[in-house]
Amino acid sequence: MSPDTLTAPSAAQIAGDVERALAEDLGSGDATAELLPDEARAEATLTCRESAMIAGIPWFDACVRRMDPSARIDWHTADGQRVAAGTLICHLDGRARALVSAERSALNFLQLLSGTATQTAEYVAAVAGTGVRVLDTRKTVPGLRLAQKYAVRCGGGHNHRMGLHDAILVKENHIIAAGGIAAAVQAARRLHPQLLLEVEVENLDELAQALAAGVDRVLLDNFSLPLMCAAVRQAAGRVPLEASGNVDLHTIGDYARTGVDFISVGALTKHVRAVDLSLRLRLG
Repeated sequence: MSPDTLTAPSAAQIAGDVERALAEDLGSGDATAELLPDEARAEATLTCRESAMIAGIPWFDACVRRMDPSARIDWHTADGQRVAAGTLICHLDGRARALVSAERSALNFLQLLSGTATQTAEYVAAVAGTGVRVLDTRKTVPGLRLAQKYAVRCGGGHNHRMGLHDAILVKENHIIAAGGIAAAVQAARRLHPQLLLEVEVENLDELAQALAAGVDRVLLDNFSLPLMCAAVRQAAGRVPLEASGNVDLHTIGDYARTGVDFISVGALTKHVRAVDLSLRLRLG
């Protein structure tokens, strides 16, 4: 599990994301930008048109500086900060061609990641005071998992496993193929004793099996509220419990009050609406 900090992915990871984004947008070159004088300079202002939690500044900067290494970028906010509608969040100064060529990719990163952070912040607010941690999932935009999981942290959420390599989550099909919960847990402990081991259960009998097997965490899959309360009583604090399935802003508060420790929400990274941003240029 990754630490829940606002440390962004490495510069190399961000550069790779940006290279892919610019390659698919620019192709053989920006034909429209060629209409501008080669040496023309421009200033630009970036405004957030709605209340939002900002995330994605390192990707925005990398897009701009990939096109103009000498561009000046002055931010008036930071990742993980809430801004009001109409807030001017950034000033830029650089080569006009570079700024218009970088604009779409830079905004795509900032809009998507700010959307992820903003939605996460809403879910976190909905469980305030309960002690529950809101977790993300692996339901991320392909190729942008580290970026979106960073945005979740910007919104006050916490990261579940980054992928299939850094924690074990034994689900229904794993249990069937392994020959039961006990057999699956035994194999997991033998093969990867250093990894967090979580088992997904669908009823109280499976919860009892998981507890007896000595897992690190149990995921309660699509439990009703009464069943979730019963699971909390049955576990009696022996292992942390994670609720998952059919979670939205209307239900997460009720789930949190059952006494579970974590609630994982696929919607944080899967059902994301981009934040409304506006970049306006003026020739220098």
